Amino acid sequence: MDLSIAAILAQDGITTGAVYALLALALVLVFSVTRVIFIPQGEFVSYGALTLAMLQAQKFPPTAILLPVLGAACFLVEAAGLVRHPERRRHAPRLMAGLASRYLLGPIAVYAIARHFYGESLPMAAQLALTLAIVVPIGPFVYRLAFEPIAEATTLLLLIVAVAVHFAMVGLGLLMFGAEGSRTTPFSDASLSLGGVSISGQSIWVIATALVLIAALYFYFDRSISGKALRATSVNRLGARLVGIGTAQAGRLAFTLAAGLGALSGILVAPLTTIYYDSGFLIGLKGFVGAIIGGLVSYPLAAAGSLLVGLLESYSSFWASAYKEVIVFTLIIPVLLWRSLATGHVEEEEQ
Repeated sequence: MDLSIAAILAQDGITTGAVYALLALALVLVFSVTRVIFIPQGEFVSYGALTLAMLQAQKFPPTAILLPVLGAACFLVEAAGLVRHPERRRHAPRLMAGLASRYLLGPIAVYAIARHFYGESLPMAAQLALTLAIVVPIGPFVYRLAFEPIAEATTLLLLIVAVAVHFAMVGLGLLMFGAEGSRTTPFSDASLSLGGVSISGQSIWVIATALVLIAALYFYFDRSISGKALRATSVNRLGARLVGIGTAQAGRLAFTLAAGLGALSGILVAPLTTIYYDSGFLIGLKGFVGAIIGGLVSYPLAAAGSLLVGLLESYSSFWASAYKEVIVFTLIIPVLLWRSLATGHVEEEEQ
């Protein structure tokens, strides 16, 4: 391996590591707020990439149908909750109107926009906005249907439900997109020559977007009221409830941010590699390795760990391409051993 090949591999590793970093941050966010190890995070990568690919092919994205279906399911669950609580029935008309606007009108509007424009050649910015509008609301809908009813359950039960949601979303992905893979148009065809190494415009987009989002998340959690509420919920759920912070709303917001980061990661990586309906799981799993390095609590360590995963994968693909996945996932073993020996063990309280 000469210096030019090492530089090319480093570029690939940093680019993929930036995507893994976004997913790792989303996983840490969801776990710290809701205690859910969000295994379906990768499915939002696939949904985002394949939805954008269908829009670019001027086809109607089936995720635009899934969105109002999930919204209607959430509406029915919330309406059933109103029926079960007699003290809320006198406010039922106002509450039902609010539920309808939240769970029905928005998704139906997004569906109508997608149905109206899917056969036209939209600008790239419009394609990205429509993709995010379709995929991101699926996150809080999934939380409302699958996780909010068992929010106080044990971590093990939440993990089992997360696995079930993962398999359900993979099956829906196969049903909606089929087994064919897709690749989207790059944001930019330009390239930058640096020290004899050509850096693609898409790689620059990926790295720059990751840096901007990481900085935005830092300022969001450090400066905004809702960000501080999420931090408070992650530190002490009971204490957050006692001071008036709604943990259910915090969970929905965490899943919304996670879905947004997942969909955006899919949009960024789709021009670089072919994405299939189940490709997101492996990508999300590598982000999970980075999150584990951060102990599922530290955002900077999770981002650094994801960058390490990307570089390790890139150089492993050169030296031992057949074993690159094994090498990457083996990294988790010494990390877990070190954390097991370095931290005390706390038994989870019985719920």
